[in-house]
Amino acid sequence: MAREKVIQGDSTPRPKPERASTPLAAPPVALGSVFNPDDQRFDDELRPQRLSEIVGQKKVLGRLQILLDATLKRKEPLGHILLDGPPGLGKTTLAMTLAREMGVECQITSGPAVEAPKDLLSYLTNASYGSVLFIDEIHRLRPNVEEFIYPVMEDFRVDIVLGEGMNARTINMKLKPFTIIGATTRSGMLTAPLRDRFNFREHLEFYEVADLAEIVRRNANKLRTAIAPEATQQIAIRSRGTPRKANNLLRWARDFATVKDDTGSITLPIIEQALAMLEVDQLGLDQQDRRYLQTLLSVFAGGPAGIQALGHTMNVPPDTLEDEVEPFLLRLGFIQRTPRGRVITSSAMEHLGITTGSGTVDEQRQLF
Repeated sequence: MAREKVIQGDSTPRPKPERASTPLAAPPVALGSVFNPDDQRFDDELRPQRLSEIVGQKKVLGRLQILLDATLKRKEPLGHILLDGPPGLGKTTLAMTLAREMGVECQITSGPAVEAPKDLLSYLTNASYGSVLFIDEIHRLRPNVEEFIYPVMEDFRVDIVLGEGMNARTINMKLKPFTIIGATTRSGMLTAPLRDRFNFREHLEFYEVADLAEIVRRNANKLRTAIAPEATQQIAIRSRGTPRKANNLLRWARDFATVKDDTGSITLPIIEQALAMLEVDQLGLDQQDRRYLQTLLSVFAGGPAGIQALGHTMNVPPDTLEDEVEPFLLRLGFIQRTPRGRVITSSAMEHLGITTGSGTVDEQRQLF
């Protein structure tokens, strides 16, 4: 029995929409305004539905738009696409948006969920002409599954072996041409044969503050929440360049405003109180980040210190520090990775309120 598709595109032919010169945006919401729960303009789904609605990643969107327009003009499936970049930047959103723009079905799975080739067969046999199969965390595919999809991506065929030994038979099954969109946060872990089978590869960068502010403003409208421009800017600054983080902070601010403010509006004082309760400072550092820096400074005299020693001292797994804490601190220039270990920088000490000249510790600076 065929499984239900995750996303169903338009089945009826539709004329190609004219591309707007500026991204679509929901009407602004005034502070203190009354929301109508039946207003169809508001949508709880925060993901953009069209490429024209996506904010940021202008270079990537420009290349994908060319690819999409050429494909629609030739009326053929998209080429296989590989999207790589840090988590939370919109790889899944891009895949689903491309499927909607093409008006085709989109099935979604992930590398860890496909343990054997047979687990992938149901997705392949259900793929219609031009449809999209999105594989998240594709770098975690098992080697036997990865080798199984090589002929699928190149020739759209599946080789199934029945039986064992001399009685084994091979059945060749032809598939309808479709598109595989892979997403990975660690492109270096992909094998060269798999990486080279993607026709197009795009790398997503961290977002600018202005783009994040626009995303927060639009999503506040979708969440039926009034937000002040100053509060929007504060969320964008502390979102670490990641839309997913911005959406999480926005949802928390909405909950906080619902409880602490009669109107439910997110004003500048409200957002400052909300982020202070989350212990997120002006640069986006949370309590775990500051604890890492303070441990490196107080226990290891600023470094160098090995990641294993830091992990044991903080009672945190070392891989958690490497994957969750250190990337943002490295981007800010607050730590350095040297052959001897991690070293704190003067910028981090200044942020923590430490004087580098005398080597004494000043009072902790107000972070919020």
